[in-house]
Formats: sequence, C-alpha cells, structure tokens
Amino acid sequence: MEYHPQVFIGKVQPTGHCGNSGIDKHQVGGLLQLLPLGLAGDEQAEKKFHGGPDRALCQYPAEHYHYWSQCYPELIDLFIAPAFGENLSTTGMNEENVFIGDIYRWGDGMIQVTQPRSPCYKLNRMTGLENFSLTLQNSGRCGWLYRVIKGGAVSANASLQLLSRNSDISVKEAIAIAFHLPFDMSLYRRLLSASGLSASWSYTMQKRIQDKRIEDFNRRLFGHD
Repeated sequence: MEYHPQVFIGKVQPTGHCGNSGIDKHQVGGLLQLLPLGLAGDEQAEKKFHGGPDRALCQYPAEHYHYWSQCYPELIDLFIAPAFGENLSTTGMNEENVFIGDIYRWGDGMIQVTQPRSPCYKLNRMTGLENFSLTLQNSGRCGWLYRVIKGGAVSANASLQLLSRNSDISVKEAIAIAFHLPFDMSLYRRLLSASGLSASWSYTMQKRIQDKRIEDFNRRLFGHD
C-alpha cells in the first residue's frame, strides 16, 4: 500500500495565539532534505513535547479534520491541514492501521513510527477552545511521530510505503494505554515491549511502573500544574 503525503514545514516564530511556535507551517513541493532531526527548514519550539531524534516528524490524518469540522462548525475554516502543525498529511493512514515501530520508505529516506502525538496546550490557544487538547486526546485522534532511520531526498511526489511491521501495538492501542485506560502495569509492560517505541514514552511507562501511578497531564494539556 502506498500513501501520498502533503508536506509542510515552518520556522519558530512569534504567533498571536501560541507565543513562539513552529505550529504555523506552509505546504512545500519539490525536493526536500530529510535529516536526522526532520525536514530541512522545519523547526519546533516546545522541545519537551516536540522535536528531537524520536519526534523528528509529525503526521496527522487529513480525514480527522472533517470530524473536527462537524464538532465545531464555527471553526470549519480552521480545520484543514496543517492546522495542528503536522509535517505530513495523508488519507488512508490512521491510528488503527499504523503501528508503533512501523518503518516506511519515503523517497530516499526511511522513517519509523515511535509514538502517538501527545496533545499540548498550544492547541487550546490555536483553536480558542479552552479544553481542546483534552478533547483531542480523549477522542484518540492524536496522530503520530517518527524518527528518521535514513535521511535523503524526499518530496510530496514520493509515496510512503510500508517496509516492515515490528510490533502488534497500533497507535490507537498506544493512545488507549497511555491516556484512556486505568492504571495497569501489564499494559505498560506490553507497550514497553513495542519495538521502536520512543525513549520518552519508554521512560513514562517505566516511571508509571516504578511510581505505581499515572502522571499528571495538566501541564502538557493546559500549560499549568
């Protein structure tokens, strides 16, 4: 199966709604260089939640914007890619059929799914909806992140092709384990076993097992403790 992405990049810059942020991205065509930390010309501001080797690229399913437009018809003009700051937008790929550890060929490069996206408070400011990050998290329509296995020339004209599936944990299940289900050590160990899981999510699951509790989501979701 091949999937044809729209591709977006953006610089960190002052925004009226999110402070200094790289969320405002623009569509690009032609050849781009895929580097170890993402696409040349793309930047991230909140390094705690975005960017780094395990979070080099963000993908969000284009179909989800139709859902959000139905939920918030007054914001229909907002809910089009790349409203959530994604680098890749596709149809046909979603949290149910994309799995942790999946490796895709993209042009000359290779990328691997590392974790679901963890929604942050800047989505509240971007939409003007106080609890939107929590609503998105609860919906499971989070998207996912990649590490770069191999860099090289990529473009919107180059399809995403699945090369190997390396775990049986879908992005949807990872979201449920991390965000929706009650405390369960066996599920955290299951997620830890997923080949390719990001270092930050591995740490979070291990810390839950160690501390015997789920961490507080408030700072990430709302920007405060």
